Amino acid sequence: MNRYPVWKYVVILIALVVGGLYALPNFFGEAPAVQVSSVKTLVKVDGGTLAQVEAALKSAAIEPDQVVLEAASIKVRLNSTDAQLKAKDAIQKALVPDATNPSFIVALNLVSRSPAWLTAIHAAPMYLGLDLRGGVHFMLQVDMQAALAKRAESLSGDVRTTLREKNIRHSGISREGQTIEVKFRDAATLAAAQAVFADQFVDLQTVTAADGAEFKLTASIKPEAARSIQNQALKQNITTLHNRINELGVAEPVIQQQGLDRIVVQLPGVQDTAKAKDILGRTATLEVRMVDESAEARAAEQGTGMVPLGSERYLERNGQAVIVKKQVILTGENLTDAQPGFDSQTQEPTVNLNLDAKGTRIFRDVTRENVGKRMAILLFEKGKGEVVTAPVIRDEIGGGRVQISGRMTTMEANDTSLLLRAGSLAAPMEIIEETTIGPSLGAENIAKGYHSVTWGFLAVAVFMCLYYMLFGVFSSIALAFNLLLLVAVLSMLQATLTLPGMAAMALVLGMAIDANVLINERIREELRNGASAQAAIHTGYDRAWATIFDSNITTLIAGLALLAFGSGPVRGFAVVHCLGIMTSMFSGVFFSRGVVNFWYGRKNRLKTVSIGTIWRPDSGAAVKAE
Repeated sequence: MNRYPVWKYVVILIALVVGGLYALPNFFGEAPAVQVSSVKTLVKVDGGTLAQVEAALKSAAIEPDQVVLEAASIKVRLNSTDAQLKAKDAIQKALVPDATNPSFIVALNLVSRSPAWLTAIHAAPMYLGLDLRGGVHFMLQVDMQAALAKRAESLSGDVRTTLREKNIRHSGISREGQTIEVKFRDAATLAAAQAVFADQFVDLQTVTAADGAEFKLTASIKPEAARSIQNQALKQNITTLHNRINELGVAEPVIQQQGLDRIVVQLPGVQDTAKAKDILGRTATLEVRMVDESAEARAAEQGTGMVPLGSERYLERNGQAVIVKKQVILTGENLTDAQPGFDSQTQEPTVNLNLDAKGTRIFRDVTRENVGKRMAILLFEKGKGEVVTAPVIRDEIGGGRVQISGRMTTMEANDTSLLLRAGSLAAPMEIIEETTIGPSLGAENIAKGYHSVTWGFLAVAVFMCLYYMLFGVFSSIALAFNLLLLVAVLSMLQATLTLPGMAAMALVLGMAIDANVLINERIREELRNGASAQAAIHTGYDRAWATIFDSNITTLIAGLALLAFGSGPVRGFAVVHCLGIMTSMFSGVFFSRGVVNFWYGRKNRLKTVSIGTIWRPDSGAAVKAE
């Protein structure tokens, strides 16, 4: 009656072995390490780089615990922080002889102390969140209105080009915020323009009205198109932040959307918080525009006139004003690479840009059609634009290679190239919240979380053993298996464990034992009603299953709601909570019954079971089940 087939024991054994193996790396802790990664797309971290690192360590008389090449980086594990700092200096000196033009990033890091045989089977510990490992937390606000305005500016340029190609004459095109206004002299031209808008500009909705003797067409971005633009801007900014953080050499960063217009960036273990804040806080985007060389523009540059319609005023780094046209020719989206360098003639620091195929074609056409005119390259940071350089176009520029120079320092050239190389931001961002957590506080949180889980488990186990005797022991074994399985699943998923996650883990222990309490009480009830020991065990598990399933499903629904609608710490709690419910159903029913069947199922004439005191309501007497 209470016998498991062999295959069920095989399943339990496999779960026990796999769970033990993948939970094991979490008990080895972390060791100080040095991480080497590439800063340039053309420079690869390979076996040759590994040999250079090993040679540098050997020459500095540093004995590393482990040197591995994985993914696109080299990690050197060391036994102390002093050795870590010495190793970083030695590797930096060997791989980055010219600090103004680095090919590699040498960053401090922490790696698992797991032995090589565990790493070989891809057994890795859980990532530790910011509150457990220390680091820095940023909340970034994305300027969605700027993204829409930028899109409207781009569309206004496309409208101008399309109307010219269709030979539709207009009296002027202007943009106000997110709307584009086009004026026409007669109704026939207006109707032709409306047909063009309906056919080629599906993201715009138009309204026509009389404007004195002329006709005005006002185009604005449709609401559904605006939502799409905002979503794309948010995704592009998240991708850009990933690229920037990768260039900083930060390991296991957390970058995720929060709400409709905010991005959370968490950098666990980061040590240079000032540099991280500087890189993330700067919102550099590149734009190429033509300089307005009209008489009105020259007067505006001298401060004696107004800026002409369709142009804007920006300053060069020396304070000289430059009037540039609003129409954007190229943006940072057309960049494939940006590297610092030096001008071969003046030896001034420069930023060398490589353009994609589309950018190369546009740049070639623009320079061919505007020989003798000035072209401005602007860099926008935190919403403020600055003219980096505004050279005269001497000849057609092809090949997709552009050099920017303009009285910048070597450090400015390095930072500018990093920002541009990491990608263009679709919309400006501003840091609205910053939190720094020291590693000592993180270590204290780890200790407190570990103690809460440990003491919680011991308290529950002691109570179960005292109240349910041998069945309490079985329940405690099932609870330990549940904890092992939960840690293993989190490690296999490479989930990030936070302090709320550890709280959820402690809560799961109390919820998981509830299944065994229901089973044990059901068995007691069957014994109280006069059922035999074997029949009581069989009926107790079968009848308790429906109640256990219902209660866990309702709790799981609540956990999924937290996961779907929560953010930040709430999501961290919900992930562990939901996984813990599923592992507790497996361990509390399937695993614990396997243990009970293994102990009692082989006894044919079982008269009593060790399940504590059974109260008989008819007599009011208490008897021992064994």
